[in-house]
Amino acid sequence: MQFARKTVHALSVLLLTSAAFGAASPSNQTAFKRITLTAPDNSAKASFIPFGATTTNFWVKDKDGKFRDIILDDTTLYESEALGHPYFGALVGRYANRIKHGTFSIPITKNTPPSGPNVYHIPENENNGTDTLHGGTDGFDHRIWSVEAVSAHSVTFSLVDPDGMQGFPGTVHATVTYSLQPRSTWKISMHATATKKTPILLSGHHYWNLEAYEESQDLLQHIAQFDASRVIGANGQLIPNGTLLEVAGTPLDFRKAKSVGTSINETTSSEYCGTGCVGFDNCWIYDEVRKSQPNFSMWSTLSGIRMDVTTNQPALQVYTCNGIYNASLPIPRKTSQGGPSSGVYEDHSCVVIEQESWIDAINNPEFGIDQIYGPGRDYDWESTYTFSTL
Repeated sequence: MQFARKTVHALSVLLLTSAAFGAASPSNQTAFKRITLTAPDNSAKASFIPFGATTTNFWVKDKDGKFRDIILDDTTLYESEALGHPYFGALVGRYANRIKHGTFSIPITKNTPPSGPNVYHIPENENNGTDTLHGGTDGFDHRIWSVEAVSAHSVTFSLVDPDGMQGFPGTVHATVTYSLQPRSTWKISMHATATKKTPILLSGHHYWNLEAYEESQDLLQHIAQFDASRVIGANGQLIPNGTLLEVAGTPLDFRKAKSVGTSINETTSSEYCGTGCVGFDNCWIYDEVRKSQPNFSMWSTLSGIRMDVTTNQPALQVYTCNGIYNASLPIPRKTSQGGPSSGVYEDHSCVVIEQESWIDAINNPEFGIDQIYGPGRDYDWESTYTFSTL
C-alpha cells in the first residue's frame, strides 16, 4: 500500500525526523549492510538490510530456469529522502496503513475526540496532515533494527519501540524472521509484545514485478486470484468509513483469476485508489483464512513465475503503484531490473501485497476486530510465499 499513496504526494511527502535521519545516514554502514540468504536447495536467494528490516532483493527462477530479481529496491531511497519515501521492501508499523486524524482511544471509540482521557495522537504525515500513515513520521520502516540471529538460510531482526514513541502507549518489542526454505519458499514471521495496551498492526511492504521488468512495463500479463468478496469502504483520502463494499460486478472482484493490468484500466471512473486516482489501493477481507492452501495467488504469463501466499492474517491491501512515477523525480530501476540509466519505475508497473488485519479498525469498532495488544496478549503475524513456474 502506497508510495505516500496518491499522485499528489508522489515522492516527497514524508520527511524523516532529524534524529531518525541522523541515525540512518549513509555514514552508518551497519544500517545498509546487506545480509544475503540462500535456500537450502539453492532455489531462491534474498537480501535484507537492518534499516527498516527491509528486503532489498529476491531472486527466483523463471520458466527457463534463469534467476530474476522480482522485488523493487533502490538503496538511495533508504539513505536519503531526496527522492521521497516509498516504503520499498520495509516492515511497516507500529500501526500499518492509516489512522484517521492520527487519533485513537483505548478502549476504542467511533468518533474519538482530538484529546481527553485515554486518547492518543500520532503525527499526521499524509494528506496535508489529516491522517497518519504507517506509524507516523518515524515508523518502523525508518528505524535501524538489530540483527539478533543470522544463518545461511534465515535472519532475525528486532526492534524496541519505546513507550510514547510517535505518541503510542507502551514499549513494544518486535521481531521479524525471514527464512528461505526448499522449493523457493519464503517464510516471514513477526512477533511483538507490549508493556501497556496499545494498537499493533504490522505488515511487509514489498513491491513485486514478477517479470523483473524484462518483458514489459505494465501488469497486463500479471494474473491474480484471491477469495475476497468484500473490501473496506473509504473516503477519497482512503480513510476507512466503517462500511464494507461487495466486489461482485466491479473491477475489485478477483475471485476468478484475471489480469491485474486490465483491471486497473477498468477502474478509471471508480476512483478506488482515492480521488482522481486510477488503480487499486484497497483492503480486501478474505472470505476464509486458509492455512493449508493459498489465500492469494499471482503469476506472470510472460516470465512464468507464480507466487502463492498463505497467511494467518484476515485481510490484504493491494496497491498497484499508482503515482510511483514523478517526471521531476523519477526513481531509477536497479541494475537487476534494467536500470539505472535505461529505466525508471513507472506507474502501474508493480504491485504491493500487504497481508494484514482490517485497516483502521481502531477507529471503527463496528468491524469487531481487536487490535489492542499488551500484557497477556502478544501479536503474531505469519505468511509464507511459495514460488513456482507455470
